[in-house]
Amino acid sequence: MIHGLPVDVSRAVLAVHARFDRASGQRWLLTDGWVYDWWDLASAWGEEGKRGRWYAPQPTRRGNRDTHSLQHILQSRRARAGALIAFIFVLSQTFLGPHTWILLPDVPPSPPHRPHPRPPHKNLPPPDDVDWSRFAYSQYATNSAYLCNTLMIFEALHRLGSKASRLLLYPSEMQPDPAGDSNGRLLAKARDSYGVHLVPIAVQHRGGGDPTWSDSYTKLLAFNQTQYARVLALDSDATLLQPMDELFLLPPAPAALPRAYWLSGPAPVLTTALLLATPSQEEFQRVADAIASARGGEFDIEIVNKLYGRDALVLPHRRYALLTGEFRIVDPTGHAAYLGNEYEEWDPDAALKEAKFLHFSDWPMPKPRLDAPPATVLDVQPKCRKGQSGEEDCRAREMWLGFYADFKKRRADICGGLV
Repeated sequence: MIHGLPVDVSRAVLAVHARFDRASGQRWLLTDGWVYDWWDLASAWGEEGKRGRWYAPQPTRRGNRDTHSLQHILQSRRARAGALIAFIFVLSQTFLGPHTWILLPDVPPSPPHRPHPRPPHKNLPPPDDVDWSRFAYSQYATNSAYLCNTLMIFEALHRLGSKASRLLLYPSEMQPDPAGDSNGRLLAKARDSYGVHLVPIAVQHRGGGDPTWSDSYTKLLAFNQTQYARVLALDSDATLLQPMDELFLLPPAPAALPRAYWLSGPAPVLTTALLLATPSQEEFQRVADAIASARGGEFDIEIVNKLYGRDALVLPHRRYALLTGEFRIVDPTGHAAYLGNEYEEWDPDAALKEAKFLHFSDWPMPKPRLDAPPATVLDVQPKCRKGQSGEEDCRAREMWLGFYADFKKRRADICGGLV
């Protein structure tokens, strides 16, 4: 934490920017001239001492006790001397240990583009006292084909060691039964093998639009699962690469979603491929009213953007919403929307390594559970690129083909003959 007068904070910002390689991967807190908790409590409730010549009493809401402006306190000689000693001590303990970092008097100008990649993403360890039963990953199935997809997500959560609960919303006409039909056996496997809580529902369907999305309103039933404090609804046409339990511990918000970075337009659009919902009767009523009044062409994504576009917590699309189509972009500079900047070079290996959720989107390729005509695969698959030394770089193609092959293999292994 860097705290002090404006010149101190400014110097710290410039120093970090100029030597970002030393600060990469760390978290910094910059504050202004007033910290309410420490200084206000100390000055308002502490014992009276000698008042400096710059003392300026100010009224408070806690009675007649005086409080001090931090700026006034810092201007006294005693406070400044104490702050200097404390600063030197902290500097010696922090930067002369594992780091050797000196803030120079003259900070050199930074280059127009930072030559380094973004710092690697490191999840903070969750607190030990988290009650994970209050949170759930949610899937919904409207038919047999998607029921198998949901099991693939649950299998990944189970294999990766996710701590949160697992919730499956399924049509009420289906009955979980290990000895029943294919739907019944899949439901039973979800419950018995992956610890999934099964919740029968009425599929939310509206006609008059694209049949591909006509059942997508069902995803929004996540807002009605008030037995949980938070529900993370994931699209099932996807591959879960890493658990995302940390999202349940984010600051409160009615909804949290990534941006649909692949869409261009006058205003950013949120994607419902990953939706972190805070269930409540009030929020679900808003959602239900929006579904009932939806016009042709208005589906889950339009409803969520209409209701939460202004106050949703925006999640970083990097790591949480990587599209398979990103690997098909030929122009090396065409990845700026995903990378979030123009100074990084696209590296398919690095992108996949940091991603946690890979969503299939490669029109005109069909859904990943379906077999595409060979001619379509040849036409759509990523093109090889020339490397810096002239050799062909086909990593993106090999990875992209591997995404589809892996999805089909896991589907066969998990649902084996039940679909």
